[in-house]
Amino acid sequence: MDDARGEATRLLQEWSAGRRGALDEMVPLVYGELRRLAARCMRQERPGHTLQTTALVHEVYAKLIDAEIDAASRAQFLALAAHAMRNILVDHARARLADKRGGGAARVTLDEALVLSDAPDPRLIDLDAALNELAAQDERKSRAVELHFFGGLTYDEIAAVLGVSDSTVRGDVRLAKAWLAARMQGRGPGDAPGS
Repeated sequence: MDDARGEATRLLQEWSAGRRGALDEMVPLVYGELRRLAARCMRQERPGHTLQTTALVHEVYAKLIDAEIDAASRAQFLALAAHAMRNILVDHARARLADKRGGGAARVTLDEALVLSDAPDPRLIDLDAALNELAAQDERKSRAVELHFFGGLTYDEIAAVLGVSDSTVRGDVRLAKAWLAARMQGRGPGDAPGS
């Protein structure tokens, strides 16, 4: 396992340095982790979602292959993958709503069940909009929530990606959850949490 992680890290650094073929060599080494992330994301989708776990992993790969990246660790790579998965799922949800008549999104509360349940597409779109609004006010708190809920990264991994302490990440996630819950319940925009 450590040999595979070391090899993946080496290939990630080569990919970051511009060697495109390194991603092709790295994906088999991290495929299991990408599938775990995708499965976690898909559990939050409605039953019968037309996008499957494997397809989501392949779409992430397609997005990452041409991306300019600056990642030197497994956690940073998983953060990139989690962000790509969030974008793919939100784009998919928007496309489905555009196909429906009156595809307005209903407001809901945010708690961990929202992210880990079989949430319908409008809830994901509302969450994405609220996360984007939070990012405009406090990028770090928005990223911490994204990495924790969409990426399934641990607080230690998030701390490494963001360059802050574990306790800072815990506080950021707690404050961001409260801000997002208030925002999604239709209360005023307010200031960023902890400002």
